[in-house]
Order: sequence, then C-alpha cells, then structure tokens
Amino acid sequence: MTKKPYYWNSAIKYLSAKDAIMKKLIKKYNDKTLTTRKDVFFSLCRSIIGQQISVAAADSVFFKFEKICKGKINPTMVNKKKSSELKRCGLSRLKVKGIKELSKKFLNKEFNPKLIKNMNDEEAIIYLSSLRQIGRWSAEMILLFTFNRKNIWPIQDIGLLRSISNNYKKKYFPPKSFVKKLNKKFSPYCSVATWYLWRSIDDQPIQY
Repeated sequence: MTKKPYYWNSAIKYLSAKDAIMKKLIKKYNDKTLTTRKDVFFSLCRSIIGQQISVAAADSVFFKFEKICKGKINPTMVNKKKSSELKRCGLSRLKVKGIKELSKKFLNKEFNPKLIKNMNDEEAIIYLSSLRQIGRWSAEMILLFTFNRKNIWPIQDIGLLRSISNNYKKKYFPPKSFVKKLNKKFSPYCSVATWYLWRSIDDQPIQY
C-alpha cells in the first residue's frame, strides 16, 4: 500500500469548509485515508471477481483465486491457468472469460494502462470500459482506488447513494438534482467525499 494521495490534506480542508455534514464525517473518520496498490491488473481482476456478489462472497472467491495463482496475480500467471481451474475458485463462465481475456490483452500490449496517465477521467473510463466485464462503475472504481483520481463521483454506486440518503436525510434513491448539486459542491475532490460517505455506512475502508 502507498501513502495517502498528495491532494488529501487540501481536499479535507476544502470539503470541511464547503459542507457541514462532510466536516463532521471527516472529523469522525480521521484514522485512515484512501490508499492504493498501484497494480492495475490486480485491481481489474478483483473488480471482475466482485461484480454482482456480496463483499463476503467476493473475498472468498478472491482468496481461492489468489491461492491458485500462488500469490502472484499477474498477466503471465493468470494466462497459464486453465479455465477449469479458475471456475473451481467459484468464478462464473463470463468472469473466467473476462479475466483470461484481460491477461492476454496485457501480455500482447493490446491494453496499456500507462496510457491512462495522459487521459482525462471520461477518456479513461471509456478506455477501461473497452475491456470485457468492465463497465462504467468498475472503471470509476479503478480510477478512484488504483489511480487515485481526485474527482470521481460514481453515481451508479448503491453505497454512495444510500450514504447520501442517510447523511442528508433524503429519500432513497436521493433525487438526481440533489446528487448533482453535491457533485458540484464537492468538486474537484469528489473522490475524497465519496470515500468518507462510504465509511459512514461501512467503517471498514474499501480497497481494490
């Protein structure tokens, strides 16, 4: 894991000044910060594995996946694994296909994560979404957690929407106009606001 993002201290000062509820959350959850593994392939595999299943189920499958990869989750190792081996971890046929294709695209340089550095957020989301099994939500998680982009506001995320409803006393789902208003208020540090809102409903920080 790496140290906190370079913008973190500036972000919490900005958000605290902008919003009373955010100020309260920042004060309450001041023990940890967003961190990253800086390992795009690892994070993409974890994202694919975790889709449409509970956190507990995803952790269980990922543990088995990591075990058959002997702790080395990289394109070469995953590419060597037979589809039948990956299925035994609890992966669906579509997820196996997605992870196998991902490893091949990394190996043959068809997908190059280094290009993302020079892309804006929307360009990066489109590029990441070109991968099988990676949609907009998954791409946003990668940008937030792996690349530590500072202004990601994943409005498809159920946890974020639930947290907005809880903290701002709005019905669930919160009105789109209100979510948009928060987006504008928290920019350019929506990633940090998202992280604190998540923690308000699950004290265990999310990590990809």
